[in-house]
Amino acid sequence: MFATSGLTAKETIMSDNSTQQGVAGHGAFFQDTNLSANEAEAATAWVRNHVDRRTVDLGERMDDIRDHMWELEKEGEIIVHRITDDHKAVEVDTLFGWKKRVPTNNLWHHKSCGQCGNIPGYPTSLMWFMNHLGVDYLDETDQTSCTAWNYHGSGIGNVESLAAVFLRNFHQAYVSGKQHGFENGHFFPLVHCGTSFGNYKEIRKYLIESAELREKVKKILGKLGRLVDGKIVIPEEVVHYSEWLHVMRHRIASEMQVVDMSNIRVTVHAACHYYKMVQEDAVYDNAVLGGNRTAVGTSVAQALGAQVIDYSTWYDCCGFGFRHIISEREFTRSFSMNRKIKVAREEAKADVMIGIDTGCITTLDKNQWIGKAHDMNYSMPIIADVQLAALACGADPFKIVQLQWHASPCEDLVEKMGISWDKAKADFQEYLKQVEQGNVEYLYNPELATNQNINMQKASA
Repeated sequence: MFATSGLTAKETIMSDNSTQQGVAGHGAFFQDTNLSANEAEAATAWVRNHVDRRTVDLGERMDDIRDHMWELEKEGEIIVHRITDDHKAVEVDTLFGWKKRVPTNNLWHHKSCGQCGNIPGYPTSLMWFMNHLGVDYLDETDQTSCTAWNYHGSGIGNVESLAAVFLRNFHQAYVSGKQHGFENGHFFPLVHCGTSFGNYKEIRKYLIESAELREKVKKILGKLGRLVDGKIVIPEEVVHYSEWLHVMRHRIASEMQVVDMSNIRVTVHAACHYYKMVQEDAVYDNAVLGGNRTAVGTSVAQALGAQVIDYSTWYDCCGFGFRHIISEREFTRSFSMNRKIKVAREEAKADVMIGIDTGCITTLDKNQWIGKAHDMNYSMPIIADVQLAALACGADPFKIVQLQWHASPCEDLVEKMGISWDKAKADFQEYLKQVEQGNVEYLYNPELATNQNINMQKASA
């Protein structure tokens, strides 16, 4: 744990010691807090918190921020991007038994910077499913990163900037149908990244609770042409892609599955930003692990008929941690190996670990090589739930699932599923020759993805 030395930010910058190195090279204002053992335990206990129905006190109803959201809309303060019949929503339960509506159609893809840069088979598998299931969606280029990586990783962001980015992106989702001849709100945002998902849920709470924050960001968004009738737009629900996969799992298994998964041992890593952050919004299902753990990820593996194997460090973080992945990377690597990979291999004898978040999969996938330096030769495929589902439904391991981007070995998993790795690789190499000749295949019409000529002021009218 780190804390400031007592100087204000301005005093720190003005100080002669401003170039002094603090803990982990973060600057003089990051110094050891010298907490006692008990204080340190209390400060970090939430990391090990078992967020489930067995351990969370559900007796007292928490405040549902959505109630206040509807009040603000009624008072004319905001516009709520509503889920309509055209979105074909499926109702699910959250941790406290509240109802959440997950739209399954007319979706606006809020992509992940880490997925597109590190794990491209993640979003392509999702869009591959939507293509086959006849789901209407918009995968346009007019979005930005959520900037939460910067906020959590460096601490130089602030709530105003996070809120402005949140509202800017979701305004674009709201007006995106205009250029295609639809009314505002036609496409509903689907967030790919767990970090974005957790960040946006926090920011939505801050915006609804703070009139001061709303006024600050309205000034910014007004300059960007990102208001509608002078109001900010907030989505009815913040929806994660794994929730879409959760509600579509039975249809996927019944209509598309071609691989028998009964001999595949699966472990699950649920992202902290999904179910520990704004925990009341995470989806739980009584048909999945007795409703005691968050359903997403696990529910898909179960629907496909795989063996879902428990392990003792299920609740642990992947080790990513944002700041220490930058400044104390060896801690991240040690944590991911010792607390996750090693345990899943020894206890569960898992064939694969599936995740639901960009940072988690990147951390667990890319850091296994370091174990060899310490005679910890534990290796295991780490892929997203949607990638595993795509493999089970016959998606190409290279063209669609893109396992060649993964650092962890996936060959044995693919072979155990009855898919020839060598043939798939050879077919992909032939495909690349076709690409070199200009014969490119697209999952999505690239002309629909661009949104360069639209006038935001006109679209907001």
